[in-house]
Amino acid sequence: MDILNKILEGGHIPAGTPGFDKIGQIVSENTMLEQDFNYNSHTNEERREILSKITRQEIDPTTQIAVPFHTDFGPHIFLGKHCFINKNSMFVDLGGVYFGDYVLVGPNVTFASLNHTIDPEHRWEINSASVHIGDNVWIGANATILPGVHIGKNAIVGAGSVVTKDVAENTIFAGSPARFLKTVTD
Repeated sequence: MDILNKILEGGHIPAGTPGFDKIGQIVSENTMLEQDFNYNSHTNEERREILSKITRQEIDPTTQIAVPFHTDFGPHIFLGKHCFINKNSMFVDLGGVYFGDYVLVGPNVTFASLNHTIDPEHRWEINSASVHIGDNVWIGANATILPGVHIGKNAIVGAGSVVTKDVAENTIFAGSPARFLKTVTD
């Protein structure tokens, strides 16, 4: 199985798994594209074209990402329509980061889909678990979304939160670690 598909499926990936060189090649290519995106003047259409190259998929014209934008990989970012991602977003996306439609993301938010093995002798091995952000979610500034988290439709994540567990639909979570505060309709 192709290593990229295996990583997207989630789970433990031992060091030395065949195909890691392919990941390095994509990272190198995307580093140049990311620098162009962040530091050169472009129209919105040109930015979308660069993002499409980074993610290797077409970005809907209704989705916007403010600069600077950062990713450690790129092709495993899956963006819906009508999304707005504010400045200094960081996507650790090798394990997959999936967005629904109408998602709002504040500045300095990190999406992490990978973790490392606890055992020091195997620390360079990775554990992947995709992050899923539902439709109409709002994530406040400086939040961190950890591997494997699913944030349900219409949920709100407060600024500065560290989300370690799933967030149910129509709820507001905040804190470190993030915890339930109330429902959206309260």
